[in-house]
Amino acid sequence: MIIVHLALGGCLKAPPVNFGVTADTGGHIAYVLDAACHQAVRSDVDAVTIVTRLFTDERLDPIHAQVEETVSQKVTIRRIATADHRYLEKEALGADLAAFTEAFCAMLEREERRPDVIHAHFADAAAVAMAAQRRFGIPFVYTPHALGIDKRMQRLECPGLDARIAAERAAIEGASAIVVSTEEEAVRQVGGYGVALGDRVTVVAPGVPRRDCVPGPHTLADRLDDWLETPDLPIVLAIARPVAKKNLAALARAYADDPALQAQANLVILAGQHAYASADERASLAELQAIAERPGMRGRIALPPQHDADDVAALYGRAARGGVFVNPALHEPFGLTLVEAAAAGVPVVATRNGGPADIVETIGHGLLIDPEDTAAIGAAIGAIVGNPARHHAFATAARARADLYCWHRYAAATRALYGELASPRLLACDIDNTLTGCVEGARAFAAWRAASPLPFIIATGRGFDAARMILKRWRLPQPDAFIVDVGTRLMLPDGTGGWRACADYARTLDAGWDRDAVSATLAPLGVTAQPAATAGPHKISFYGDAADAGRIRVALSTAGLAARVIFSHGRLIDVLAPTGGKAQAIAAYAARRGLTLADCIAAGDSGNDADMLAACGHAIVVGNAGGELAHLSPRPGLLRVRRHHAGGVLEGLATLGLADAYPADLPVSVAA
Repeated sequence: MIIVHLALGGCLKAPPVNFGVTADTGGHIAYVLDAACHQAVRSDVDAVTIVTRLFTDERLDPIHAQVEETVSQKVTIRRIATADHRYLEKEALGADLAAFTEAFCAMLEREERRPDVIHAHFADAAAVAMAAQRRFGIPFVYTPHALGIDKRMQRLECPGLDARIAAERAAIEGASAIVVSTEEEAVRQVGGYGVALGDRVTVVAPGVPRRDCVPGPHTLADRLDDWLETPDLPIVLAIARPVAKKNLAALARAYADDPALQAQANLVILAGQHAYASADERASLAELQAIAERPGMRGRIALPPQHDADDVAALYGRAARGGVFVNPALHEPFGLTLVEAAAAGVPVVATRNGGPADIVETIGHGLLIDPEDTAAIGAAIGAIVGNPARHHAFATAARARADLYCWHRYAAATRALYGELASPRLLACDIDNTLTGCVEGARAFAAWRAASPLPFIIATGRGFDAARMILKRWRLPQPDAFIVDVGTRLMLPDGTGGWRACADYARTLDAGWDRDAVSATLAPLGVTAQPAATAGPHKISFYGDAADAGRIRVALSTAGLAARVIFSHGRLIDVLAPTGGKAQAIAAYAARRGLTLADCIAAGDSGNDADMLAACGHAIVVGNAGGELAHLSPRPGLLRVRRHHAGGVLEGLATLGLADAYPADLPVSVAA
């Protein structure tokens, strides 16, 4: 499987990431990188590509102007350029969305093997993924990360909020599946949009964000005396962007209003990278600085202007020694930092609004608070910092249960989900009594084919010339390839308007096949041979009944000869090379397009279709199928449709979402 993660905002690059360098370079960047890297280590994932914008900004790392960047052996970041090469904040991305969408679809058009699924992060990426889904049939998964409806609930109005909520609603409506991190996010947040969700929402908790366990030397933890008069005290640690919804000022006020807490601990707030702060962020930073400069507060609050991953790891380690981590956000969709704190053994005080409630309940490493009650914030911090026994209990729970949030489990769950969604990419149809048998159905199928981009091949027991003749007689469309002679010959376009046999596939059929010995062994049985024109290098054909087919199998087994014996249409017996058959030929053709049998739909009606109907990811057994297919076991992807012939194929395609509703006047009974 090939997976694409699509994320437009922020500075997405291979680790180390300078979190906070822009307003949008935050938790979702860590989420995307960790998700991609853990999915890539799975054996059933071939590659993961993270697609984002290409931009140039002298303030930011020049890597963002590089088209491709390797993250790991199977993970690559691909950056797409538009005419606008500026770095754009999330609110400004809309103006560039149409150009990015066109460039993204052009990239997919050029790919020899397109992704099986697109995982879109935020609504802007979902809009791009929807366009790709319409054009290429690639399903997309949507992870919101943060939703505008929550801003409105928290009375945090901002320009463009109505448009954002509308875009999020469209993403929720259009996604094949929605992956969220908590039940609260699924029920209250996504459910708040009033969209019929069915079973499309899946809760998959992410894992612990990647941090080096051993920080480098000379970190902020070693320099706290630059800000603090008594740096040896435990620390109250917060890490968040300096924006109103993160509510950092409430934490600072709670600390400043509590002399007992000040005597027990210092306050350290990592509020982004100050040099890159936006106007709104600078206002929040100014409010924090004003609180830190109140009389009696000097030397008690540290507001470092910049930090890196080593600083964060070291400060978590420092907070574990008697301190606490605080997330006072007005609302937090998930709360990755709370899981990160747990992994470091740090007790937490967290907002009761949003995902933190689920996290704290699951891990049991802290207390929940009303983020608008500053006294409650201070009291909860003091209840942990001032109570060594409680601190120890929470720290022990943190270390013991942090691995309940595991990226490998996330990767397994999302890979399974993607597999369920992977859209069929190739249709292989039998001819006789599958596409033929009903004039109206054949006409409707031809109309579908003319309008559909889905690759289509024929897989028939007939020879090549006879297959072309029957298609012409029934006015059926030309396929992209022919599989003929019951899957022992693959015919491909030769590029000049003609056809050629695929020599590579023919060579694979030679293995274990002794045609002369098989012919000599079967001759004494007296089974009537079909005309010589039906035979081939890897196929010998007879007329007979099921009993004759049984005698052939016994004779070959007794002689120790490898071959496949296929009985179909109540009177045809084909003896094939052991590696031959329609399924094998479809697999060979699919591989040429970078696909597997799991990506294919097979449609048939008789015994010589059984192998492809069993092997392909999706199968359509038309309503007029013979008893030779009764043995096919029910399975996900196997459709037994009511309508017959080509009408049945269209019914199956409509069920799979690959055709409009089939014409109501197509017969259910056999038509001449």
